[in-house]
Formats: sequence, C-alpha cells, structure tokens
Amino acid sequence: MTVRKAIIPCAGFGTRFLPITKVMPKELLPIADVPALSHIIKEAADSGIEEVLVIISPQKKQIKKLFKPNRSLNSLLLKRGDRESFALANEQYGVSVSFAVQRKMNGNGMAVRLGKRFAGGEPVAVMFGDDVVYTGEDSPVTKQLINAYKATGGASIVGCQRTSEDIARRCGVMIASEKTCDKLTRISGIEEKPKGELPSNLVSLGRFILAPEIFDAIDRAKVTDGEVYLTDAICILAERGDVYACEFEGRRYDVGNKEGYLEAVVEYSLRDGKLGDGFRKYLDNIK
Repeated sequence: MTVRKAIIPCAGFGTRFLPITKVMPKELLPIADVPALSHIIKEAADSGIEEVLVIISPQKKQIKKLFKPNRSLNSLLLKRGDRESFALANEQYGVSVSFAVQRKMNGNGMAVRLGKRFAGGEPVAVMFGDDVVYTGEDSPVTKQLINAYKATGGASIVGCQRTSEDIARRCGVMIASEKTCDKLTRISGIEEKPKGELPSNLVSLGRFILAPEIFDAIDRAKVTDGEVYLTDAICILAERGDVYACEFEGRRYDVGNKEGYLEAVVEYSLRDGKLGDGFRKYLDNIK
C-alpha cells in the first residue's frame, strides 16, 4: 500500500528551551532562517507524502500561522515589489497540512492516536518534531523508510542508526531478532532509555512508517505515569514479528536539546549558498 500521509507530533512543552518556549513553539525555532518544522514538512513532501497532520497543544496555535498568509506582510512586500521575500513568506510545501489538538499531555502514543481518522485505514509516516535529518543528494529519510515498508510487504518500520552509547541511553534501542538484509533487521521489541546492558546499538531516531494496526496497538498499550508511549505500541506489533528496524542514511540532529539545535544551526549555515563562505571565515577566526 502506498504511504501518502504523515503525522508530526509537536505538542510537547519544550522545557529544555525555556524561557523562549513560553512564547514560541520549539518547532518554530529557526535553523539559520528556516523553522525546524519546515525542514520536516519538506522531507515529507520530497518523500512523496501528500497529506500531513500536525499534532499541537492548545499553547502552540502559533504553528498554524506558518502555513497561513500574513495579509499585512504580503501587502507591504508586494507594494515594495519584493518578490523574493514574498515567495519566502508564502512558501508552498507541496503537501496539504491540517492540525489536531492534544489537549491532555498523555504521551506521544496518544498524540499519534489522534490521527486515526486522518489515517483512514492507511499506513502512516510518523515524524517527530524534535528530529531534523540532512541527507544531501540522497533520498530523504522518510522515503528510505517507505521503500523498506514496501520491501517487507507492509511491515511497520522504525528508522534507526548505530549511535554512541550516550545517545542510545536517551532513546529507544532495538531488541534485534533477525537481520534480513544489509539495512533491515527484524526486531522483537524496543527498550526505551535502557539503564543496563544495551540490547543492540540500533537506536530509534524519530522516523517511522507504521502499519494501520498501530492504532489498535496504541489502545492496548500500557499506561505509564499517565502516558502512553508509541514505542510500547510498536512493541505489541513486534511481538508478532511485524516490525523491522531500517538503518537510514543521513545526518540527524536532535533539535529538541540545545547542543543538537546549535549543531544544526552551524552546519546548515555552512551549507547555505549565501551564508556559508562568510560564516566559515568567521568561525575560522574565533579564538
């Protein structure tokens, strides 16, 4: 089945970026001059996704403004004849974007659960708003996972990379069952933020293709401290042998923490055709 839809959970409070996240959702923080969420939406469009559902909290209604015209600004730019700025202010992402509101902070599993009607019985991509991935000339990460979904005949796919132990202990680590090819490994479960010995070095990094059965699995998943985690629902599917880890190609940035965000700002700025040369000279002169 074709993967046409994506869900992007963006409802968290962003406490690691206080005080700015009191007034601005962290998904709108700029990487150079492009909001983090815009990078993720572009990845979805470049992967063949047609419809995106963004999950927001009641405090994050500002996110909607990114996808709506600002009439006063547009009028000013057109009056000035500033077509370049007008195009930036009215970027067309190539996908339809809608929103759902997660009114209770009851876990990322329940955030995804809000997309059940949107999914309409189809598989969905899930793209966490904290993760931006640069792939250069290679296929976008979500496209890589869609290809894996097709190769497995419709099994759920967890996007992974082999990371350092420090990163692994902050994420979900795969319990590997059977390596089926160079990039695909069947898994029997996921251990979230492991404390003891790591079950593998395959680490989930914020990208998934999930079969339609995920919504029933979310309903069956355990509740931990009032929250339902997506990884617990995926584990229910994995117990049946229906989940694979796919090692994707790309440079992943955890823009949900300050260090990862700053790394993304620096590296995207260096790649920018207008900023890159001058910014590199500036960095070279820092002592």
